Amino acid sequence: MSAPAGERLKLGPAAARAAWFSYWNLMRRYHRFEVRGLEHLDRPRGSALIAGYHGRPIAHDLCMLLGVLKERGGRQSRPVVHATARELPVLRWLVEGVGFVTEDGEELAQAVARGDSILVTPGGTREGCRSSLQRYRVDWGERVGYLRLALKYKLPVVPAASSGVDDTYVGLNDGYTWGKRLKVPGRLPLWLGLGPLGLWPLSPPFPSRITLHLGEPIELEAEGPVNPADKDQLLALHRRVTGAVQGLLDTALAERRAR
Repeated sequence: MSAPAGERLKLGPAAARAAWFSYWNLMRRYHRFEVRGLEHLDRPRGSALIAGYHGRPIAHDLCMLLGVLKERGGRQSRPVVHATARELPVLRWLVEGVGFVTEDGEELAQAVARGDSILVTPGGTREGCRSSLQRYRVDWGERVGYLRLALKYKLPVVPAASSGVDDTYVGLNDGYTWGKRLKVPGRLPLWLGLGPLGLWPLSPPFPSRITLHLGEPIELEAEGPVNPADKDQLLALHRRVTGAVQGLLDTALAERRAR
């Protein structure tokens, strides 16, 4: 006998959550995943905003980080994802099951109040869906919404970046530009990438070793109040954060070459 419709709807997020963590725990072994600087998330005063480099074509390292944090117990991290994730049932179940948020609202405010960290990738598909001619270079443009979010909730920014994340697939085109040019619905990218068994997403990623580096928290108002409406102030902070993320990338790559 099948379960009633209401029970099936409740099982959706739970099943999505179980599948998510099972898959990414497997990927942690596949990519020999390691994290440096986890102590930067052990903040007695509450949550932080983790601002990460977006690897190709999805943020493999940050997805795997969620599993590490889950195993450690205590505070969790709540990723901010594209709003279209709530439009399809399977993705909506994933949003609900894993705890993604798609906008600044009551759900995000409650997460911050609990002490959960907020995880963002300001580069998004612009950074993650490039060709392999552009690798390990921060490309956030002038996207400063993450800073306004951090200022609103009084969160320090923890920079994050990994080696190995741009080696998971070979990017063949600029998917972000193609998506805009061809007016793909939902502002989604049109990206072509190659894995060991063919085109993404039909192929698994290459088994690149991924090491995530978390940097020192950046207190945005350490030198005085910041006006969220002052673009010049925000851009100055933006340059500081992107510089820190690029520094972590350079450190991670140098460490990998030294092995």
